[in-house]
Amino acid sequence: MSEETVLVTGGTGFIGSYTAADLIEHGYDVVAFDFSTDTRILEKLGIADDVELVRGDVTDPTALIRTTKQTGATYIVHLAALLTTGARANPRAAVKVNIEGTTNVFETARALDDQVERVAWASSAAVYAPPARYEHGWVDEDDLVYPDTLYGGSKVYNENQAIVYEEDFGIDLVGLRPTVAYGPYRETGGSAFLANIIEKPALGESFSVDYGDQVIDWQYVVDIASAFRLAMETPASKRERSIYNVRGELATIREAAAIVRSIIPDADIDVSDSGELPWTQRLDMSAAKRDLGYRPDYDLERGFTEYISVLREEAGLSPVT
Repeated sequence: MSEETVLVTGGTGFIGSYTAADLIEHGYDVVAFDFSTDTRILEKLGIADDVELVRGDVTDPTALIRTTKQTGATYIVHLAALLTTGARANPRAAVKVNIEGTTNVFETARALDDQVERVAWASSAAVYAPPARYEHGWVDEDDLVYPDTLYGGSKVYNENQAIVYEEDFGIDLVGLRPTVAYGPYRETGGSAFLANIIEKPALGESFSVDYGDQVIDWQYVVDIASAFRLAMETPASKRERSIYNVRGELATIREAAAIVRSIIPDADIDVSDSGELPWTQRLDMSAAKRDLGYRPDYDLERGFTEYISVLREEAGLSPVT
């Protein structure tokens, strides 16, 4: 078991909190560096007392370097970002957080290169073009990146920036492109609405959703957290890439609704075929399997069952089996 310290930016957020839990489970000390001091998710995961919380802003380079140095962090997991909806609503803030903030993280690793061994950071499947631009089936890391959102555009910049930092400064950086994250306590992001396919029926409410036969990559948040730890732990000598696709299980909206009904037989979900999803979902992750040893533990049935069980328990409802 390790006794090293990991600084997690965005450490009180959805993925950040689960990443903190995964790191603690594997023996790391965790410092959550976040503008938000809302520890609700950390508390629900039972780790709030095990995480050192530092209120800080990734757009403040002095605070970031100072905190990293004072805590003795040997790794940084950089998750702080304005997601799709937030970036669309406030483009200037998106530039500051997603681009300047990531620059500050990379600069922290450069300034403290005798202390910080590696930075694992969050890119996104949002860097890819909409599905119609890919004529073949699976999309790998060498395929066209052509985002149609400000969020995706900022991540493309980060990816090119990371290449330069590695080549010019020798900083060890590894980025991941997660897809649609789901699990208890997600509230933000462009795909957060998909949670209602699970959450509404879990609490006995009806729900209507579009995009029936379109494919989604459903990635349970616990698996995403483990992917960031694996990226953080795997040295550059064992990696053939600096950016990796990571995914969960592919299923259409209609198939996902059917799994919910199999868990909750009286679930009232209406699925239509209208609308078109903007995200590319058929991501090849053979490189992450080979280099990082990443293999998701949760298929849809297991992930949905655990998600529904948490929601029903919190609402005082009978559990599902």
